[in-house]
Amino acid sequence: MKRLLLLIVSLALLTGCVREENHENSPMGNFEALWKIIDEHYCFLDYKQVDWYAVKRQYLPYVTDDLNNDKLFQILGNMLAELKDGHVNLYAYHNTARYWNWYEDYPRNYSEELVEKYLGHEYRISGGLRYRILEDNIGYVTCTSFSSGIGNNSLSEMLRYLDICNGLIIDVRNNGGGDLTNAQRLAGRFTNEKVLVGYMCHKTGKGHSDFSEPKPTYIEPADGIRWQKPVVVLTNRHSYSATNDFVNSMHYMPQATIIGDQTGGGSGMPFSSELPNGWGIRFSACPMFNAEMQQIEFGIEPDIKVDLVPADQAIGVDTIIEAARTFLNKKP
Repeated sequence: MKRLLLLIVSLALLTGCVREENHENSPMGNFEALWKIIDEHYCFLDYKQVDWYAVKRQYLPYVTDDLNNDKLFQILGNMLAELKDGHVNLYAYHNTARYWNWYEDYPRNYSEELVEKYLGHEYRISGGLRYRILEDNIGYVTCTSFSSGIGNNSLSEMLRYLDICNGLIIDVRNNGGGDLTNAQRLAGRFTNEKVLVGYMCHKTGKGHSDFSEPKPTYIEPADGIRWQKPVVVLTNRHSYSATNDFVNSMHYMPQATIIGDQTGGGSGMPFSSELPNGWGIRFSACPMFNAEMQQIEFGIEPDIKVDLVPADQAIGVDTIIEAARTFLNKKP
C-alpha cells in the first residue's frame, strides 16, 4: 500500500490524508485489499456503470482460506476483467492477468505482411518510425509503438526527406501505446499554434466521482520542421493508450484526417499499487477527455471508416492504405 500512498500524496494534501487500511496476507485479505484499491482509486466505475459492490458479492463466495496461489490469482484476475480495461493488470510471480477483449473481439484490420510489402526493402528507420515514399509520391510512415524514443532531430530529418511528397500517411494501427511524450512530440509536428486537445482529471477522494477540476492539455508546435500538407492517420482497434491520445490530438489538426477503424481507447492514466502478498496491481486512475470534455476511454471513431477487405489482402493490397492514398491524391 505504501507505493499507492506515494503516488497520491500530493492530491491527499489538498483533501486530507488518504490512509490505507491494513489487510492480512491471506486469500481473504488480498481479495479485500484489491477490491478496496479499485473501489477508491479506479477512475471509470461511474462512467462504465460498474456496480463494484455487486462484483464483490459475485466473487466473494469463491474466496476460502485454503485457496492456493493459482486459484486465488484466477479469481482476482476474473474480478478485474469485469472492468473491461486493458490498463488493468494483476502481476504475480507466476503470471500476469490482462484484459485483451478490447481489441480481440473486433476485426483486426491490419496485416504485418502487407505493411512490409508497402515498405519494401529501401525504407528508412528513425527510432520507432519506419518510412518511405510510395510510387504516387505519398509519404508512408508506420509507427507500431510509442515505447521507442522519437527524437526531435530524427523527426526533422524524416519530414525533410518526405517534404517532396504531396501528402503523408501515419500508420498507427496495432500500436498499443507506450510513452505519451513520444506521441505528443510527433503530434507537435502538425500544428503551427498551440492547440487545446483535451483535459485530464485526478482522483481527489475515495468516492467514485471525486475528481479534481479538469486540467487542459495542449499540443505545442514543435521546434524544427512542421508538416503543412494533408496527412492521414490510419487506425484500428489495437491503437490504444498513448496511441489513442495521439489520434485524439491529430483529430484537432486541420490538415489531418483519420481513416480506418475506431481506436481501442485506454484513456485512463495508469497507477500502480501492491497487495499484501506482494502481487502488483495496475489500474486506470486519471481520466482523460477530448477538447469537448467527452470521454475517449472506449476509443475514437475515424473520420472515414474503412475495413481491410479479405479479397484485397489475398492479392497483396491493403484496403486501408489504398483508401488513404486515394484520399490524399484527390486533395488539391
